[in-house]
Amino acid sequence: MVLGKVKSLTISFDCLHDSNVPVYSSGDTVSGRVNLEVTGEIRVKSLKIHARGHAKVRWTESRNAGSNTAYTQNYTEEVEYFNHKDILIGHERDDDNSEDGFHTIPSGRHEYAFSFELPQTPLATSFEGRHGSVRYWVKAELHRPWLLPVKLKKEFTVFEHIDINTPSLLSPQAGTKEKTLCCWFCTSGPISLSAKIERKGYTPGESIQIFAEVENCSSRMVVPKAAIYQTQAFYAKGKMKEVKQLVANLRGESLSSGKTETWNGKLLKIPPVSPSILDCSIIRVEYSLMVYVDIPGAMDLFLNLPLVIGTIPLHPFGSRTSSVSSQCSMNMNWLGLSLPERPEAPPSYAEVVTEEQRRNNLAPVNACDDFERAFQGPLFAYIQEFRFLPPPLYSEIDPNPDQSADDRPSCPSR
Repeated sequence: MVLGKVKSLTISFDCLHDSNVPVYSSGDTVSGRVNLEVTGEIRVKSLKIHARGHAKVRWTESRNAGSNTAYTQNYTEEVEYFNHKDILIGHERDDDNSEDGFHTIPSGRHEYAFSFELPQTPLATSFEGRHGSVRYWVKAELHRPWLLPVKLKKEFTVFEHIDINTPSLLSPQAGTKEKTLCCWFCTSGPISLSAKIERKGYTPGESIQIFAEVENCSSRMVVPKAAIYQTQAFYAKGKMKEVKQLVANLRGESLSSGKTETWNGKLLKIPPVSPSILDCSIIRVEYSLMVYVDIPGAMDLFLNLPLVIGTIPLHPFGSRTSSVSSQCSMNMNWLGLSLPERPEAPPSYAEVVTEEQRRNNLAPVNACDDFERAFQGPLFAYIQEFRFLPPPLYSEIDPNPDQSADDRPSCPSR
């Protein structure tokens, strides 16, 4: 009897969404098929699947233990999220080589369905970092008598959803800093930086509107810039390893001494990046927007505004509300910009109260004797007469104007 051969062993997932990418979240059911194609009849002891999800970190550091003595310190840590095993064909024991324990599979293609449920507890988002990773996979193992097992592993993606439509992630982020340059006994004027963004939470593909103002009162040429950074933090054995990577950046115009530059919503687009990982005990992925002033020959002046990259985008209603409130705050209060157009004049007095209504309301009020005695006099007559008098004439000119943005103090003369 000539036994057949295994031509292919593959794993396919039943995708939950329209795309062909297997993406799941905590509590979802992961289902799929193990596809086996054989040429000729084969005998099988078992066909098993093993599904696992875990986070793992690893890095090494060189240490000195004295003169001419060095060693390498390993730092490793692992967190397991789930571990599921199932038998699709056969039994648990693979060391049983008796004829009774074999299963015959005819020539052709065969499918074996599997399914398991992800834990309801929060899972870390799939991630590949410099010193660690978060991985989820399914492995299939085909065991045959007197032959090495055929193994195949296939990964799937897990997203722990972050909804940016929460109050904490819709709140504006802002800051202000100032720096004075010194050279020996000579001190130049300050460089000031103010920056603000309309919210903390964003999703990949969105553009961040940056509102900033840089005032250069120093004697040097400076350049305002902005950049998005990703910070990967790995934890093991009480130690922490951090990696910082540039995600996106932009550059403003060079500013000479005494000049000011204002960014009124300058756009910086977020490229496709991994969402923030905030719930894993050994791996943390965070983002920040750095708005800074590049100062030649000195430490840069910078502001760090925290970001959270989520998976659920901004709802249209939330976007409108956030945009309107933040625009009003930024345009009117923060940057001191003028309103885009003049307010509309209110309706005239004659359009609101007719002459007949005014005359009728000037008639005496029918009330009890005590009330009349208490309020008979010049004060009560004044209140009645004033009740429907027209308001003061409307004017486009504020009689008590505030100090305009143009009257702000400029850089001191040198």
